[in-house]
Amino acid sequence: MIADLLILACVGIGLLFNTLGIIGILRFPDVYTRLHAETKTTTFGTIFLAAAVVVYGVSRLLESGDGQYLTLSVHTVVALLALAVTNATGAHAIARAAHRSGQAPSPAVIDRYLEEEA
Repeated sequence: MIADLLILACVGIGLLFNTLGIIGILRFPDVYTRLHAETKTTTFGTIFLAAAVVVYGVSRLLESGDGQYLTLSVHTVVALLALAVTNATGAHAIARAAHRSGQAPSPAVIDRYLEEEA
């Protein structure tokens, strides 16, 4: 019962982050702010959805003692760690490539890279 409520809460929060990220991607003016919205969506939305999977796996493991649920939880945590590392690295690479290709930020954004080059 408590595990079900935790799973529903985690899924709800994960879906909320994903929805807000989608809105941000559609509404933000340039590649940098859209990338920020996408990165937060992927990171936080996935963390909570993965937490729901881990809670499910642990609760089923405690109920049945079947080792497949432990495997499910461990694989989810490993995938989440890989996502946390690659998401930040990928976002940085995309932002740097966009800046080097001449993609200017929105005029409301301060461009620190441009200040360093001058």
